[in-house]
Amino acid sequence: MNVNIRKINQRYLVNPGRRVSPEDWDADDDALFPAGKDKAAGVLKDLREQLDGLQELLYAERKHKVLIVLQGMDTAGKDSTVRHIFEGVNPQGVRVACFKAPSADELSRDYLWRVHRQVPARGEIVVFNRSHYEDIVAVGVQKLAPPDVWQKRYRHLVQFERMLADEGVLVLKIFLHISRAEQKKRLKERLEDPRKHWKFEVEDLEKRKRWNIYMRAYGEVLSRTSAECAPWFVIPANRKWYRDLLIARLLVSRLEGLKMRFPALKPGLKKIVIP
Repeated sequence: MNVNIRKINQRYLVNPGRRVSPEDWDADDDALFPAGKDKAAGVLKDLREQLDGLQELLYAERKHKVLIVLQGMDTAGKDSTVRHIFEGVNPQGVRVACFKAPSADELSRDYLWRVHRQVPARGEIVVFNRSHYEDIVAVGVQKLAPPDVWQKRYRHLVQFERMLADEGVLVLKIFLHISRAEQKKRLKERLEDPRKHWKFEVEDLEKRKRWNIYMRAYGEVLSRTSAECAPWFVIPANRKWYRDLLIARLLVSRLEGLKMRFPALKPGLKKIVIP
């Protein structure tokens, strides 16, 4: 049993030009895998093995570059997504870049400077844990800059990602969608579980008060920046097992679509005899 990639595209892809909100999707959805969590574990294991082989092929061939953008509200599961999807994959060819508040040095330059430095090289998978979209969403919602500064960034980011795609980067953007009720549950766990205390930030509660404003902001991002060369997928993330299953299947499908091959033996090497 597997998850049908065509149905993932039909159900969760944000078609370019379509006006959407994250809340158009049900964060509790698990419709594409009715067999449930227990059956999903075996499927995910198989997908991880496929991903491991495809990542080795990507690294060996060194023709393609892969950028995965993860966005979502606090507690949406960006860190755990990275851990669960890439468990067992050779870390030599996978890198995670996190974008927090910019430093003084970064603020002295254009806002994409720190982002462009982290894009993948040939043969590499890079995961953006948060991304350049913070420079629209966080800046706009928190009023860190006037609208005439951040509104033009929709156009900038579409052009930036088109340039990356033209340069051979496979860009895959994923919005991890949790419900407000699920976020409350996860925040309480961070307060109550000593193993999770370190994750709790008081500022998360301030952002939670602005939930509806963030949903509108993310709706604008999804609607205005999903493109054929850099599509957005809204992945239901209340059920972690379903989230992982969809993302793993999606990534395996995209990597298979690159039609990669291991490099042939270099000329003359067939004559070498190992003593």
